[in-house]
Amino acid sequence: MRFEWFIAVKYLTKGRKNSFISIISMVSILGIAIGVAALIIALALINGFQNDIRNRILSSSAHIMITDRLGEGIGDFQSLTARVEREFPEVKTVMPVVYGTVLIKGNVRDVSGAVFRGMDLEHKNKEKWLTKLEFGRLPVGEQELLMGREMAMKMNLFTGDSCLVISPRAALSPLGMIPRFKKFRISGIFKSGLFEFDSGTVITNLAAGQRLFSLKDRINYLQINLEDIFSAEAIAGRMRGILPGQFSVITWQELNQSLYSALKLEKTVLFFTLTLIIIVASLNIVAGLILLVMQKIKDIGILLSYGTQAGQIKKIFFFQGAVIGLIGTIMGVMLGLGFCYLANRYELIKVPAEIYQVSYVPFRLGIFDLLAVILVSLLISFGATLIPARKAAQVSVVDAVKFE
Repeated sequence: MRFEWFIAVKYLTKGRKNSFISIISMVSILGIAIGVAALIIALALINGFQNDIRNRILSSSAHIMITDRLGEGIGDFQSLTARVEREFPEVKTVMPVVYGTVLIKGNVRDVSGAVFRGMDLEHKNKEKWLTKLEFGRLPVGEQELLMGREMAMKMNLFTGDSCLVISPRAALSPLGMIPRFKKFRISGIFKSGLFEFDSGTVITNLAAGQRLFSLKDRINYLQINLEDIFSAEAIAGRMRGILPGQFSVITWQELNQSLYSALKLEKTVLFFTLTLIIIVASLNIVAGLILLVMQKIKDIGILLSYGTQAGQIKKIFFFQGAVIGLIGTIMGVMLGLGFCYLANRYELIKVPAEIYQVSYVPFRLGIFDLLAVILVSLLISFGATLIPARKAAQVSVVDAVKFE
């Protein structure tokens, strides 16, 4: 064991005269541990909430959308689909979608607004939640539809029940213009995990949607899913340069820009705010080491008289502060990760699903976030030792022993 390390450990662990300084050291360790744990928990909460919301939103929407700029719908979408699949190998699936807002009337007086989607439900790579329905099966023909679980519960509808779908697109009749309406049978009930989607969406076959909204052989947009969702901006940029100008290409980041910008800003603010806890705790390290230097002036003088270099004295007190910072950081990491594990396993923090889109707060900590917390904590702790260590190195032998 190196000489400086041996003396540093001895000062930290032995001697009745150090009892007050030891208390300060323990407070410093505890403060750093609490700061690190709080920072880990906060970052894990933001990451978990953001990732969960993103995954739930993207499970029911497109990574990239191709729409018609004029709003007339996309004709000959089969050739456009083939071109996208051919020229962009990063694309996982391309699905035509028809959608519009409708009113749903149940068996009684219950009426609810909903988004009506017509999709290619026979596509081999459709969303996972469409392959694992809560009840029933996928629609067959143009007289059946799927309904979200929350909406079905609200309207007291079950598989096999019928409902009336009323479209705002008017149809000409002898009595004048009247809304289009069509009777559908509920073949199945789905649950995507996104409360807003499950409480206001019905899904049917593409042909049924085209007929309801009088689109003939057109669609509203192409829904594109990618292997890597974070490559959406780059791929969308290439699409804009290749596809004709009549098409608009929109990514999932653009559709949810305000939400993700707010979450990113909140994460940054939390990081810097909670870092202040670690900085405050590191001030205890400064105070404790300065008191220790004052108490050990005689020992420092003896060491210097035996030929110990000023740099070695500096290292002795630097190692003491480093040990405090290291122990506090390790304890904080263990506390933070332990809390995140228990919170996820037992779903400790419940939230209203209708407000936050999730039933409990998930905690997900990225490896880079964990490394950033550890690095910041150690840098602050090590930096706090420099002032008292430099003070100890400046002690002269004469000043140390002249009053002895």
